[in-house]
Amino acid sequence: MSNKGEKFKSRIGGQAVIEGVMMRGIGKASMACRLPNGEIDLETWEIKGGKNVAWYRKAPFIRGLFNFVVSMIDGYKCISKSAEKQMVDDEQEEMSKFEKWLDEKLGDKIMPIISGIAMVIGIAFAVLMFMMFPSWISKGINHIIPLNGFVKNVIEGLIKIGIFIAYTSLTTLLKDIRRTYEYHGAEHKSITCYEHGEELTVENVKKHSRFHPRCGTSFIFLVLFISIFVNTVFHLPWSNVWLRMVCKIAILPLVMGIAYEFIRLAGKYDNIITKIISAPGLAIQRITTREPDEKEIECAITALKAVIPENKEDDQW
Repeated sequence: MSNKGEKFKSRIGGQAVIEGVMMRGIGKASMACRLPNGEIDLETWEIKGGKNVAWYRKAPFIRGLFNFVVSMIDGYKCISKSAEKQMVDDEQEEMSKFEKWLDEKLGDKIMPIISGIAMVIGIAFAVLMFMMFPSWISKGINHIIPLNGFVKNVIEGLIKIGIFIAYTSLTTLLKDIRRTYEYHGAEHKSITCYEHGEELTVENVKKHSRFHPRCGTSFIFLVLFISIFVNTVFHLPWSNVWLRMVCKIAILPLVMGIAYEFIRLAGKYDNIITKIISAPGLAIQRITTREPDEKEIECAITALKAVIPENKEDDQW
């Protein structure tokens, strides 16, 4: 599992799940979770298509949307499955009448249904907070102080970024979310250790940074930032906030495509330009990552080792 001390840029990525880490390699993915009994549960599966993915997942500026959707679907499934692994059956605990009714009617389907409802609510909340609310505020300011289109877009973008930072900061108040952020840090530190060509041990992983340029946090920031300029170029209407929202959704694939290319550059190269691109996202990662403990690092290492290809050259940009 060692790269013999040679530094390189890996294509392996991952995400934190409930009490664990999911890793996605070139042809294989894995999820390692710490079970309530203290053991590490490891699942691995082959990635459909492997290296031979469809053209639209390779084409610049198009691949961003499709790869993001795939990552979201995989992440959603893994979070749901990892949550189930934390549920301990207690035969002595008597269920309420409502719980018995749900168990009889839905059985094993109850968790996917609950997760699906939560996802719909989450999407609705995101649309309201990141598309509608900033437009209302920016439009309201324009009634007080007349502004040109670019300034209104900048104000709207800054409000979205502010909401994102405030929301992620508030989530750290929840104990379970803080632990997830610790696993997020473990994921980053283990990948960085691997990229530095060091043996994947807890002690080696510990000394590396919990910040990484190829991170979902950085991607979200870039989407919010780039949207300021794309919205300006396309002259999205301000007269009707609902119509503006529809237009934003229509050009979102383009915004995501551009952000994805920037993330790829940041992951592939290390120079002054990529450092500038990565700086804001790395700063926000101070919120979305935490220093992990040894057990959390062990989970990340277990997940990472399971997806490292036998041929190191398969894992280079």
